Amino acid sequence: MIYEFPPVGGGGGQAAKDICLGLAKRGHEVRVITSHLKGLPKHEVIGGVDVIRVSSGRRKAFQANLMDMSGFVLAGIWTGLQIIKEWQPDIVHVHFAVPSGPATWVLHKLTRTPYVLTVHLGDVPGGVPEKTHKWFRWVYPFTPSIWKSAAQAVAVSEFTRSLARQQYPVDIQVIPNGVDLVKLDPGKIAVGHPPRIIFAGRFMAQKNPVGLVNILAEQYDNPWSCAMLGDGPLRQDVLQVIREHNLEERFTLPGWVSTDEVIKWFAQSDILFMPSLSEGLPVVGVQALAMGLAIVASRIGGFTDLVNPGHNGCLVDPHDMQGFGNALRGLLSDQDLIKNQRIASREHAKLFDINRVIHDYEALFSSVIQG
Repeated sequence: MIYEFPPVGGGGGQAAKDICLGLAKRGHEVRVITSHLKGLPKHEVIGGVDVIRVSSGRRKAFQANLMDMSGFVLAGIWTGLQIIKEWQPDIVHVHFAVPSGPATWVLHKLTRTPYVLTVHLGDVPGGVPEKTHKWFRWVYPFTPSIWKSAAQAVAVSEFTRSLARQQYPVDIQVIPNGVDLVKLDPGKIAVGHPPRIIFAGRFMAQKNPVGLVNILAEQYDNPWSCAMLGDGPLRQDVLQVIREHNLEERFTLPGWVSTDEVIKWFAQSDILFMPSLSEGLPVVGVQALAMGLAIVASRIGGFTDLVNPGHNGCLVDPHDMQGFGNALRGLLSDQDLIKNQRIASREHAKLFDINRVIHDYEALFSSVIQG
């Protein structure tokens, strides 16, 4: 049960898809209930996984409002009841405490089917305040039951777990988002001339895309190019700041792209630059590791799990614009350093091998089912 599943949504949906595909490959029967978007089939089979998309009123791939989420809860309950009655699944794996959680909680109360809850940073009060502060004031009174009724809660990073434990006194296991190291292979690593910087995410305050442009504007005397993948409400602000700094020839903004296209862009890049204000365990960060990118990112959330400072990148306090500039200047002036950090990232990615992640979920599901 997940309200965002590729091509709808961001990294959380991709993480869920990878888990589903891995479980199906191991012989498990997997069905997914997710949000429909115009142009997508209501039902299709992807890699042995049955994907059922329910109408929730959602109109944008990269953004959902409270009405969209409420629509998914109602549609998810109705469709879920039919599937449980017909198919009798052993367990429900639900991603996102809100809005997928309420639908799953109701299904659990009506059918007694156990569920495992995987939470991302936006599920936790205070995790992404600029994104969730307003609506958490309304939904928080209802969320403790969703956490407490879960057979097991899982957080995607140690940071997400520590933040969640402040609000929900339940047992929370950490299983990180994973990546397929066979599918995502950079091959021989070579640094571009000029070095190629990439950003991937929603153009929202949480990701700080406008700040990214301002930081790179201070590096104008160094050679570089930058691709910013994604879309969102701040896209026009980003374009305006690029024009103000006369950087049109340095930046490429291809818009919202598929996961496969993200990987193609990573294959042509050297440095992932993510000056985010808040993060859980960003899937693009794990993908960047696998593709052997040096990482310059904020010292927050899951990035602390992805970056070993001085080895495969650099971590900077999220509001330290000068610190980001110094980190980038050091990299851009030393191509050997970029190459060495890229190689170190690929090695570090082994900790996030999707096979390890799927094995951990498989063991967890089996323990829940066996009681």
